Formats: sequence, structure tokens, C-alpha cells
Amino acid sequence: MPTKLRVGICGCGIGGLVLAIALSRYRDVEVSIFEAATKLAEVGAGVGVFPRPWEIIQKLGLEDELLRVTEVKRREGPGKFYHVWSTRTSLDFVLVVRTFSYRKSDCAEGIDFYTLFTQGTLISFHRADFQQVLLRRLGSQYKIHCGKRLRAYTQRHNGPIKLWFEDGSAATCDVLIGADGLKSAVRKTLMTEKAQLAQSEGRRAEAADYLASIEALWSGTVSYRAVIPTEAIRSRCPNHRVFTQPVQVGFLLTSYYLGKNAHIVAYPISGGKMINFAAFVARHEKENTKFDGPWFAPAEKEELAKHFRGWEPEVQMLVNSADQPLRWAIHTVKPLSTFVDGRVAIMGDAAHAMHPTQGSGAGQSIEDAYVLATVLGHPSTDGSCASIQRALKIFDIVRRPRALDVSEGSRLNGQYFGLKYKGVDFSSLQGEILQNKLVELMETVKRNWAWTWSTSPDDAYEEAIQLLES
Repeated sequence: MPTKLRVGICGCGIGGLVLAIALSRYRDVEVSIFEAATKLAEVGAGVGVFPRPWEIIQKLGLEDELLRVTEVKRREGPGKFYHVWSTRTSLDFVLVVRTFSYRKSDCAEGIDFYTLFTQGTLISFHRADFQQVLLRRLGSQYKIHCGKRLRAYTQRHNGPIKLWFEDGSAATCDVLIGADGLKSAVRKTLMTEKAQLAQSEGRRAEAADYLASIEALWSGTVSYRAVIPTEAIRSRCPNHRVFTQPVQVGFLLTSYYLGKNAHIVAYPISGGKMINFAAFVARHEKENTKFDGPWFAPAEKEELAKHFRGWEPEVQMLVNSADQPLRWAIHTVKPLSTFVDGRVAIMGDAAHAMHPTQGSGAGQSIEDAYVLATVLGHPSTDGSCASIQRALKIFDIVRRPRALDVSEGSRLNGQYFGLKYKGVDFSSLQGEILQNKLVELMETVKRNWAWTWSTSPDDAYEEAIQLLES
């Protein structure tokens, strides 16, 4: 039996790095991180963290450094209570914040119709800033092996898991965690092996389901993303709401512009010097189909602009300021029947890639990481195959139902933000009737989304501990 539990993590994104940091608290765990890219560079602009996963950030001691690279600041007060909280904190200290403003914008003159109040707020980061904080905390404790794109792995009972990389090299570990994103090589091998076993035992429908879970599917939505210098907008429109929204004790309000089958999200990042811009265009009939073209590519500004012709001037100002937008075809992973196989598990986007309209993709990978570290670092996980398999089964029991619920909620929010709601034709409504239907829509969104600020990840942690010790 090895003196230390050797954990191999494929993927150096937010989930993989948080997992490594969480595992570093356990002296009997050794971690190796394998990254497909030849150098570390986060792709993407903004990332948001709600109060629920922020509790984990606090537990891991990452709060102070992360707060230095975001617009959201501490609120001084009793106990120096911050913008996020434990659900076990006295209600006297729960801060209700104006977090999101919503505006119907697919018309000549936009309509403000809803402000969403939350307990605590979404904390926004530039993704590269977030990753750099995690890398600094990790330091040299664990070596990150770049240029290691996994081809496949093999696991044998009571033997090490062997990893085979595209460059011809190999490595071994006792536990393999796939944090390798949408096109996960770990998921591919995991589902292929489960399909082969099911086929050999005559469970053909189950085998087909495993095979259908290998490839990510297009959600039917394309996102255009850009980081816009604040001055580029200020010079044209000094009073644009994206940087003049009311601020409550240091909290910034995120602006949503909604219209038929499309919406835009915009908020300040990088010390207010930049605006994170994301425009979403949906073709719902294309959901769960194959996207024709590269998933990620530069786009012409005219391609973006054509989707928002006829929208209000405030939107046109944002769209015209988004130089060199990047087009992302948003893909998701089919709801999986398991996240584990033997001593292998998948997490984050590899397990439950979802639509970004609950702002919870990064948060869910952080929750995965914390529960995984909890079960792998527990004294009952002694390095034997049986104890590792038991730990990963508990991770699957605790995390998979919640992650799949969040994924479905994100899918529904994507429809609601494109004004696809109960067959209502919002373009045919006017006045008070339109206002009432828009408010009804957003009340549905709020109920669908409230878990992000009204619940705590401690429930999952306590359930995992209870199962480990039962």
C-alpha cells in the first residue's frame, strides 16, 4: 500500500486548481496535475462566484487575495461582515443587495421592469486574475505538467491507474480526477469502459446511453464575448447605465438586456477599467444537435451587430464598442447517470457542463472540488482500492443530483432570458399587461435561482461526512 494517496488531476482550470488546493490540507495526499496546454493561459473573460461557493473560498483561505482582484469590497460592520455569509449567521448580518437589473431592450425604447435583490452578491472576476490567485496559493507544492493531453487511461484492480498522453509519455496514480472540461478525455474513457461492460452483460440500452454521453452537445445558443475598455463607452455615452448603476456599499449592479431569443449581460471588471460583455443568441430548435463549425472563433463585429438590429440605443452602444468579439458555441454535457467508475471520477464541465445563465459553472466545479477533497482526505480513505471506490461513490451520491438540478435550472434560465416563457408573445403586449408578464417571468427566474444565495454548501459536506462515517 502506498504511503501517500497519489491523486492525478487532468485539467488546470478553476475546478482542478481548487481541488489541488483543497487536497493540500491533507498530509497523506500527493497530487500531480496534468494540463493539455503547453502553457497556462485561461481562455474567457469574466467569471462569477455566488455566496454559496464563496463559503468554500473562505474555508480554503483564499478570500483576501481574491477580493484584491474584484470590484466587490468588504462591508465594515458588526463582526466585519462581508458581502457573503454563512447561512448559520444571525439574520441581523444578512445583507440584501440589488444585484441584477433587467430591461426589455428589443425595441426602440427600452423598458426597465425588474431589479433582483439577493442576500449577498455575485462576485465578478477576470478569469485570468482568478486563476493566478489559485496558482500563487498552490505555489511549488505540486508540480503542474503542461503539454500532457490525455489519450486514455487503464485501471486494474489493486494496481495503479496508468495514464497515456498524446506525446507518448505515461504516468501512474491511485485516483484519477478528470477536470478536463467539455471535451474531457477522462469522460470518454470512463463512458467507453462502462459501455463495454454493459454491452458484455447484455444491457444494450444502458451501453448506448453511456456512449451517447461521451460527446458534448450544442445547446442551440451562441455567445459573443468581449472585454470593453470602460473609456470606449464613456467617451460615446458618459451616462451609460453599465457603469453608472447605483452602488450599494461597494456592490455593483449587473445589467441584463433581454429580447426575443437573445440577451446581453454587462458588468465592470478589472478595477472598473473594463466592462465584461456577453451577448447570447439562441436557436432553441437546435438544442442537442451538432454545431457546424469551430466551437470557439473570432467573429466580425457585423456578425454580432446583425442579431441586435432594432434594439434600443443603449444596446447599440455596447455592441458597437465590442471590438474583436469572440464567438462561443455553448455546449453542454448530457445528464449523466454517474460521475465515477472505480477509482476514476469526473468533475466540473467534464461532468456537468451547463448553460451559463445561472452564473454557476465555476461555482459548481468549486463545490465538486471541496466534496472530492473531503472524501479523499478523510481518514477512512486509507489508500486501498475499496476505500477509494467508496469515497468516490459518496462524491457521486452527494454531488451529482445537485449539479444536474443546477444544469437544468441554467437551461431554463437561458430560455427565460430570451423571453421564451409559457408561450407568451411579449412583442404583442403593451403597458401594464406587458409589465406584469415581465415581472411574472422574473419571479420565476428568482425562484429558480435562489439556491445560489439562500443555501450553504455545508449540507453537502455534512452529508458526505455522515456517509463516510456510517
